[in-house]
Amino acid sequence: MAARSHGQQRDWIVSPGEILAEALEERGMSQSELARRMGRPVKTINEIIHAKATVTPETALQLELVLGIPASLWVNLEGSYRRHLAERETFAAFAGLADWLKQFPVKDLARHGFMDRNGTTEKQVRQLLAFFGTASPEALERRWGEPLAQYRKSATYKGSERSRAAWLRWGELLAEDMDLEPVDAGALAAAASQLPRLSRVSPLEAALDEARSRLREVGVALVVLPEFDGTRLSGATRWLPRGIAVIQLSLRHKTDDHLWFSLMHEIGHILDRPRHDFVDALHAHSSDYDDPEAERRADAFARDALIDGVALRSFLDRGQLDAASVRSFAAEMNVSPGIIVGRLQHDEVIPPNRHNSLKKTVDFTST
Repeated sequence: MAARSHGQQRDWIVSPGEILAEALEERGMSQSELARRMGRPVKTINEIIHAKATVTPETALQLELVLGIPASLWVNLEGSYRRHLAERETFAAFAGLADWLKQFPVKDLARHGFMDRNGTTEKQVRQLLAFFGTASPEALERRWGEPLAQYRKSATYKGSERSRAAWLRWGELLAEDMDLEPVDAGALAAAASQLPRLSRVSPLEAALDEARSRLREVGVALVVLPEFDGTRLSGATRWLPRGIAVIQLSLRHKTDDHLWFSLMHEIGHILDRPRHDFVDALHAHSSDYDDPEAERRADAFARDALIDGVALRSFLDRGQLDAASVRSFAAEMNVSPGIIVGRLQHDEVIPPNRHNSLKKTVDFTST
């Protein structure tokens, strides 16, 4: 009788041969007599009893006729036994992957319910593979190594690749649960032109919910998720099967100017290069990426979508940068004052600590 152990739990595996041996003993029937009645070699019966041969559907039917024990029971016993043997062998290999497991954000995954924080290495590896939807560590590395490979070259692109992969997978799982049609580029462009005005909606979480709803209607899943340790991403644009796009934001800075710029930047990627994935690092410049022109175009799209350049120059020519003037210009642009402040700070028109009270903050407990 084979067995496996996980922590304090012991799971006994019963082979169909053990049940067969017990059935023969109860009936006072020898292996030779069973073989004769089934028309099978005695060797075959002996190998089944010692789990060296499998119980095929044909054998199961013969056992049902001879012993009166349903064929379904034999088939189920055989399947369960072989599955447990394969599982035990696989788990034994997982036990040696403690160092590999440590490269993933296990604590973050456990905090969000994807893994058991106090599980054995074998159990945690299995949970990790299930989270990523892969059957082995090798498959996981193949599936998730390639999408992130193009970002390894950047000296600015710090952080853990495996943490980024886990964070991106989380967003993918949420998006897969949404019932979306393929992206409609024309409808997305039209929706994008209206999104900045949502920045004036309070609370900010309500504006974010409305943005999700509008993007969902045009084939885009918007997911906003807290970072995992080592992620260091501002956002990402990824494509799922059937032409569905996913915009994933981390909101590391948790203020509305970063939120709306990051959102419009990712929309710019979708409209500019359909079916192409982009993963955007914190504090990175367009030149830090393998496709700097695509990053610059996405930046330009976001800037122009949020604030009209001609109107901004006219505002700056007035030379009035007090809080009241910023609020007035924001109302003129139909965007939140925080967006104006963020742009002025980015362009170094005002210092990074000025007018921060005009920005809205995001509380992840409600997003």
